[in-house]
Amino acid sequence: MSTVAVLGTGIVGITLATGFARAGHTVLVGSGHPDRPQEALTAAGVRVAAHADAAGAADVVFNATPGEVAAQFLGGLAPALRGRVLADVSNAAVRGPDGFPTGPLDPDTSVAEEIQRALPDTRVVKTLNTMDQRVMTDPSVLPTPPTAFLAGDDPTAKAAVTALLHDVGWHDDWLLDLGPLTAARALEASYVMLGPIIRRHGMAPFSLAIAH
Repeated sequence: MSTVAVLGTGIVGITLATGFARAGHTVLVGSGHPDRPQEALTAAGVRVAAHADAAGAADVVFNATPGEVAAQFLGGLAPALRGRVLADVSNAAVRGPDGFPTGPLDPDTSVAEEIQRALPDTRVVKTLNTMDQRVMTDPSVLPTPPTAFLAGDDPTAKAAVTALLHDVGWHDDWLLDLGPLTAARALEASYVMLGPIIRRHGMAPFSLAIAH
């Protein structure tokens, strides 16, 4: 079993952390307030630590911080993230008056690519950003098999992330490797579907899926 760090204590971070803990991994959550553990994390046996401490102790780190600030924030953790595999599940978007995304923040790049530029000694993989957080560590919650996409420039990093996805219920034929990290642009652009999906189906779990 690996040691997994999740950076971020929002609903996505808590879902990832508790899911990997259920799968038997040692999980640390990076927080700006490590002295304020959350009940859901404590109940799952997840330890809360300072961001740098969590990242430095992990084999694989998941970024669950907001995409709009992720590259700048993670760049400040460069020493702790050196040599690590970092899976980025975030999105960044221009938002409309209702708060829903209307387009990518920068169509010429992606959050994942900006993180990689900020962390040249870290191996970044884009994944799990095209679904509701409840599906990330429990894909069987959906009646239709979902798809988890992966994009990254380092095959061994993608293999490490793939192994963790297997541990939380993702089957091989539900995983789709789209190649280099530049493919994260297309994955993040799909975030604009969030508003129409929620307006149509409410807050039910969802995921993109590829039929082939």
